[in-house]
Amino acid sequence: MDKLKLAEQALMTDKYPEFKTGDTVNVHYLVREGDKERIQQFEGLVISRRGSGANQTFMVRKISAGNIGVERIFPLFSPFIDKIELRRQGDIKRAKLYYLRERQGKSARVKEKDQNQNTIRELNREAEERNNAAEAQEEE
Repeated sequence: MDKLKLAEQALMTDKYPEFKTGDTVNVHYLVREGDKERIQQFEGLVISRRGSGANQTFMVRKISAGNIGVERIFPLFSPFIDKIELRRQGDIKRAKLYYLRERQGKSARVKEKDQNQNTIRELNREAEERNNAAEAQEEE
């Protein structure tokens, strides 16, 4: 068991800003198409987080063209996630926001926390600094 826990700890990093259910995030995901790689952005509302340790996943829902909801599940500590940017922090009281699937338009909005954009920029900046420090430490 100890070897398994050590392997999980090696995968877990804190290079992402702290986010929870109800926050709007922009996930930069590495997509492989044949022999080419590119980064695809998926911006939406985090409607659930589940799991623990290295097995954590989060579900992001975005509204695509024509009021079509698209949901995608991302493993939090996947090597394919390049970056997660926090856009807005929601003020919610639930752990899962599945009820938003049936809603459209204004009723599908989540109330925003009473804070300014500087706080969100600071959280993103701190995560970026932690990520740069970890990469510099790996190179040494």
